[in-house]
Amino acid sequence: MTLDDLDARLALRAAAAPEDSYTAKLLSRGIEKCAQKLGEEATEAVIAAVTANKPELVKESADVLYHLLVVLRAAGVPLADVMAELDARTAQSGLAEKAARQNQPGQDQG
Repeated sequence: MTLDDLDARLALRAAAAPEDSYTAKLLSRGIEKCAQKLGEEATEAVIAAVTANKPELVKESADVLYHLLVVLRAAGVPLADVMAELDARTAQSGLAEKAARQNQPGQDQG
C-alpha cells in the first residue's frame, strides 16, 4: 500500500457516517481532536523507537501515518502538496535546505 492508496481509502471512509467509520467519527470531532490523536501516536512511536521495540514501532508508525493523513484532511491540505514539498527538498541536500530556511527572514533558527 502507498500513501496515495491510504489517502484514497481515507477519503472513502471520511464520506461515511460517523457511526459507521472511525475516520468519519474522528473528522467530525474537529481538527483539534485529530491533531491530539496524531500527537499521541507520535509519542508512542518515539517510545517504541527509543526502547528498541521494533514490532511496536512498526505498529505505531502505521498509526502515525494514518493520523497524519487524517490531520491533513481535516486541515484541507492535500497529500499531493506535502509530497511536492518533499520532492522540492530532495533537489538539494538536507543541510543546504535547512540553511536556506534559516536564512529567510521570520524563520525559526532552531
